[in-house]
Amino acid sequence: MRVLVTGGTGYVGRFIVEAMLREGFEVIVAGRQPPRSDLFSAPVAFRPLDLDPDTDQTALLEGVDWMVHGAFDHVAGKYRGGEGDDPTRFIRLNREGSIALFETAKAHGVRRALFLSSRAVYGPQGRPTVLTEETLAKPDTRYGQVKLDVERALSDLASEDFVAASLRVTGVYGAHCAGADHKWQRLFSDFLAGRSIAPRIATEVHGDDVAQAALLLLRHETAGSVAGRTFNVSDILLDQRDLLARVASLLDVPIQLPPPGDPASVDVMDCTAIQGLGWRPGGFEKLYAVLPDLVRTL
Repeated sequence: MRVLVTGGTGYVGRFIVEAMLREGFEVIVAGRQPPRSDLFSAPVAFRPLDLDPDTDQTALLEGVDWMVHGAFDHVAGKYRGGEGDDPTRFIRLNREGSIALFETAKAHGVRRALFLSSRAVYGPQGRPTVLTEETLAKPDTRYGQVKLDVERALSDLASEDFVAASLRVTGVYGAHCAGADHKWQRLFSDFLAGRSIAPRIATEVHGDDVAQAALLLLRHETAGSVAGRTFNVSDILLDQRDLLARVASLLDVPIQLPPPGDPASVDVMDCTAIQGLGWRPGGFEKLYAVLPDLVRTL
């Protein structure tokens, strides 16, 4: 089985590529530049990706059985606000370019496709809300709106022969391999240096669990259970104070903790739909198991 992962060298993409390699798939990574030779645990093929909607993607999709589209053109380090000072280009590449890519994939016989979307499509709900896939999407950023537009276009393309779905993923933590970079490195460094840390509480999911969600949908035997649907992917509600308390305990250092966050300020994502297909994330047990390795990267 040959799987194309666009954006495979990105933070979330690397988890997906590693999961595919562990399962024995032939993986093609698509992006601006080839990955470093030591980035993954096994060799991957590389194909250049241009998200311009006028680009002919035939060569990119040649021989591809399944695809995961995670590539996203944005200002470095930003998703919300990732359009910088050129929103027209941002929308053209990420909305029109992604839709054109999926249209070409369907036309050239790709059988299954996934789009990595975001909880940003929900936007602020105005009151504490449990977010289900049926919750009215109210994105308040171009990032969220673009993701929502691509979700809807992909749902319209889905069929029995082109089993396509979207994953609305919350904040992703973890390292795709021992010693790799992760989202909390700056936070941990600032904390240990005694810098002021603002209170924050947010939903999180480990990158491995995102990858397992992708594999589950790509492999699912019943096309009707997947095609055209969108699935929430989230796991724990994590207070930054509690996370840093564990970091301090692991390092045995007496450091002042930030104030606690407000749980009522966070809309929790309901993941009943994908759990009904068999997805089981690692919960706090996984967080506590991987945290020592994350701390060792400092």
